[in-house]
Formats: sequence, C-alpha cells, structure tokens
Amino acid sequence: MIYPSIDKLLTQVGSKYLLVNVAAARAKEMEHTKHYQLKEDEYASKKNIGRALEEISKDLIHMKEN
Repeated sequence: MIYPSIDKLLTQVGSKYLLVNVAAARAKEMEHTKHYQLKEDEYASKKNIGRALEEISKDLIHMKEN
C-alpha cells in the first residue's frame, strides 16, 4: 500500500492537480534548502517527493487560496 493514501490527501487538498503542484514545489524546496519539517528518521519515504506528500498528509503544509 502506498503511504500516504491518495484518498486522505485529496480530502485535505481538494484536487489532484493542486496536490501535484504543491508536492512538487515542496520537494524542490527541500532539494534546494535541505530544510525538512520532520526529523529525517520520522519520514517513511527516502525521496523528497514522498516526504512532501507526508508533510501534506500531516497538515504541515498549508495552501493559500487566491
């Protein structure tokens, strides 16, 4: 099973398009700044894109609506 669940993520974000954009932006930010919101051993994923999705699922990433 994939973690975090797409169903849980979509209840928090609203659309797949927005989810992809937010996760990609956060993963790029992680790559450039090396700043993580959790300790590295608390992530289930080793890749930044998975870590970004985990942060979204734990409500550590908040999106502003225009």
